[in-house]
Amino acid sequence: MKLEGIRVLDLSRFLPGPWVGMTMADHGAEVIKIESHAGEPTRHLGPPIEGFSAYFRNTQRGKQSLVLDLKAPEGKEIFLKLAKESDVVIDSFRPGVMDKLGLGYDTVRALNSRIVYCSLSAFGQTGPLAQRPSHDVGAQALAGVLSLHAEGEPTLPQLPVSDIAVASNALIGILMALLRRETTGQGDWVDVCMTDALFSWMPHILGNVIRNGESPDLERERLYGGAAFYAVYRTQDGKHLVLSGAEMNFVENLLNALGRPDLIDVCRRPWGPEQEPVKAFLRATFATRSRDEWDRWLADKGVCYAPVLDLHEAWRQPALRERGMVLKGADGVENAGTPIRFRREPGQPRLQFAGQGADTDAILRWLGYDDAAQAALRERKVI
Repeated sequence: MKLEGIRVLDLSRFLPGPWVGMTMADHGAEVIKIESHAGEPTRHLGPPIEGFSAYFRNTQRGKQSLVLDLKAPEGKEIFLKLAKESDVVIDSFRPGVMDKLGLGYDTVRALNSRIVYCSLSAFGQTGPLAQRPSHDVGAQALAGVLSLHAEGEPTLPQLPVSDIAVASNALIGILMALLRRETTGQGDWVDVCMTDALFSWMPHILGNVIRNGESPDLERERLYGGAAFYAVYRTQDGKHLVLSGAEMNFVENLLNALGRPDLIDVCRRPWGPEQEPVKAFLRATFATRSRDEWDRWLADKGVCYAPVLDLHEAWRQPALRERGMVLKGADGVENAGTPIRFRREPGQPRLQFAGQGADTDAILRWLGYDDAAQAALRERKVI
């Protein structure tokens, strides 16, 4: 696999950093999760399924677990010994915490100049907001994402987009640094944050902000309800389908099939109220049949569309299984697969889930701590 021979120390919690570590484990990296005595919070978020929550299963699989008190001198020593023999460190503490512990990038780099040290945060390692605590929705608020709601009032997002965006940037940054290390022999410090990641994801909506110094008029934006052919429509059975492509070939195909070619030119008008006649027609039309009837009728019409599935329906799609995105473990529990696919050396997710501290003894033996030394560390609650 692509990352065989890479050792990762994962100190992060919740979603972003753990997803990065798990994805690297899926592709062959050895990942050691370092937990406090309190343990990874997602172990107990949501109902347990054969001993582990779905949240934990889909962010922590394939990792070893080491319980370590990083505030204790002996705990720091163990961490630094591990860092000296590792390739990547992932942390998601508030900026400065690792430095205060004496375990920051400069300290680790002095022992291992090849280390790639990745710090994930809400607002970055520098700047006036660096010390502000936040989870996903706070970053979405400060990046302006929560305001992008055409219906009026901001609502809680359907997905933790900040978490996913910063995790994606972290994985990219780590892999870039590892690739560059092959040339220079030197690692690097990767600083990624939620707000930076979100702004990099908004080229489609920043035009009016940059050119005119104004927020966008969402009613006239294609992705926020302005286009008749990029919108959600209710069907007769109270379900929904979405038109997801406003290119004119899709417009022509559907309106011709529905016997309304006269409306085609309306879709050439600017997005917004000018397209309301088409929206009104489509609302009335889609309300005449069930979602699944429309799905069957539209399938061969050359239209960019999709039925809106609930999460259970989506999980049960045959296509998801054909793509290997649903994996069943030896315990019979289904898990999400790895989204990065290679023809050669494909990922091989290990559907194994470590109990808290399950690998502590084995890791310490590898570092040279005998049974007596381990017992002493355990007595002092370092491990």
